[in-house]
Amino acid sequence: MSDLQRTPLRDFHAAHGARLVDFAGWEMPVQYRSILEEHKAVRRAAGLFDVSHMGEVDVRGPEAGQFLNHLVTNDVAKLYPGRVLYSPMCYPTGGVVDDLLVYMRGTDDYFLCINAGNIAKDLAWIRGQATRFAVTITDRCADYALLAVQGPRAAEIVQSLTGAKLGLVKYYHFTEGTVAGIHCLISRTGYTGEDGFELYHAAGDAVALAEAILAAGAPRGLELAGLGARDSLRLEAGYPLYGHEITQDISPLTAGLGWTVKLDKGADFIGRDALVAEKQNGAPHTVVFFKTGDRRIVRAETPVLGADGAVVGRVLSGTLTPILNEAIGSALVTTAAAAQPLAVEIRGTKLNLHLVKPPFVALKKASP
Repeated sequence: MSDLQRTPLRDFHAAHGARLVDFAGWEMPVQYRSILEEHKAVRRAAGLFDVSHMGEVDVRGPEAGQFLNHLVTNDVAKLYPGRVLYSPMCYPTGGVVDDLLVYMRGTDDYFLCINAGNIAKDLAWIRGQATRFAVTITDRCADYALLAVQGPRAAEIVQSLTGAKLGLVKYYHFTEGTVAGIHCLISRTGYTGEDGFELYHAAGDAVALAEAILAAGAPRGLELAGLGARDSLRLEAGYPLYGHEITQDISPLTAGLGWTVKLDKGADFIGRDALVAEKQNGAPHTVVFFKTGDRRIVRAETPVLGADGAVVGRVLSGTLTPILNEAIGSALVTTAAAAQPLAVEIRGTKLNLHLVKPPFVALKKASP
């Protein structure tokens, strides 16, 4: 894996027994001890994730807010300094370029977090759309590392390392301060459905910060967690993953993310016309979430069968939830079929899909 990109914590992961894999061109830990045990640790106490492969972009200038409101589907105008916004970013067709977080630091100063596998594509797209606006786009990916502390004891663990008053930082808000003596942008966000913080910091400080969090957290039940648990946790929470529940061919409306599409926000945005038409005419397909009552994982691309046995769609994501001890997943099916009994066939066995409105388990932080 010598040709893969590495985060500043690559050797830290190896030293702690991680199994490293290729993820979107990055050498990343998929697990340390056990995906199922790491998943349960996050739901029970806390987990520490290295997500330094994510991309960071500065958007600054007198028209920064206006530009971002044109770029994304959600309403950037509702932001204020210290607030975070989740939003898809669409093509004119209504398909998704990526989903991202928008941080407002000041009137002319915003910060984006984008998905690791889309960094080059996203930067090219953002820069291409910015040419008509008085903004400066700066790639900050190499400057930052990013650690996520997630779980019901996450706030207690991070608070033990900082003088910042974390109780004043609401969900989808952020502040700046030192954690274990290291300057961080402290963001009350995450991708697990649990409470927690994502800590943006200088890449050179990553190992020291990770070691400090691990030392403070281990007595409180924190475990190192890899991308395997991150994926099962996000699916259990019903969060989309780019390339699965949202793609260039699956719009936010089709994906059930209509709450992120502000058609009447008072600003035209890329993809608006296509999304208006989809809302008015109805989408031919829809994303559904399911459980099976069986432990056999239903893999992505498995055909979904309708009541008459005909193929009506395909599975997008599938995993085993250790909390429910059964297979769960998402699928893209025809809108007409979504109201009918659905099934899949796994190695000759037919499994009925029981549709569920996520999250699959009770969560305090199920949606931003």
